[in-house]
Amino acid sequence: MLARDVMVSPVITASKTATVREIAKILLEKRISAVPVVDHAGKVVGIITESDLMRRAEAGTEHPYSWWVHFLAGDATIAADYVKSHAARAEDVMTPDVVTATPETPLHELATLLEEHRIRRVPIVDKAGNLVGIVSRANLIQVVASARPKLEMTLSDYTIRQKLLDELKKQSWTHMYNLNVTVTRGVVDLWGYAQSDEERKAIRVAAEGIPGVTAVNDHLADSPVFAY
Repeated sequence: MLARDVMVSPVITASKTATVREIAKILLEKRISAVPVVDHAGKVVGIITESDLMRRAEAGTEHPYSWWVHFLAGDATIAADYVKSHAARAEDVMTPDVVTATPETPLHELATLLEEHRIRRVPIVDKAGNLVGIVSRANLIQVVASARPKLEMTLSDYTIRQKLLDELKKQSWTHMYNLNVTVTRGVVDLWGYAQSDEERKAIRVAAEGIPGVTAVNDHLADSPVFAY
């Protein structure tokens, strides 16, 4: 699936000249946690999230600075925080460097962007840079929630075994030299040695993902077993 398959569109936006109070009202009324800031041409120039409005003078939540914190942080950081907590316009409190993606971006790449940049949403822009949608972490979770089970099929025990072995051989974490699989009437028995609990669990998950598998019996040892 691609970004265009899960993105929310149209997107609620704000202008650079919008007031912080107006932004706060948008977040509350529309029940959203962020709003992209766009210029007159519809290009994304920033984004304002709930976090950007947490430390505000109006709420008495601006950062308190002791002399030693002031010393460690430096004047530039203190000044930037002052702007964040006192500025009246969106352009002064927004985050200007916005991570974006295109409608053709695969979902696994979107997940990587969210993780690496520690953000909760990614604006989606077309080739001309126009905002066309937005994808949040919640949208990716919605895909998981709405996923349909794969159509079950009847496979022979031999085919189940071969499919599982082929899948395990593709994985760098599998120690195939000390692993064996037997299948009887859809029941998979795992034999040999797993180097870690994580590997043991991954092997079981791989087995459970093969269509036609009805049960998995784990006989994997905690220490090496010489199979030949």
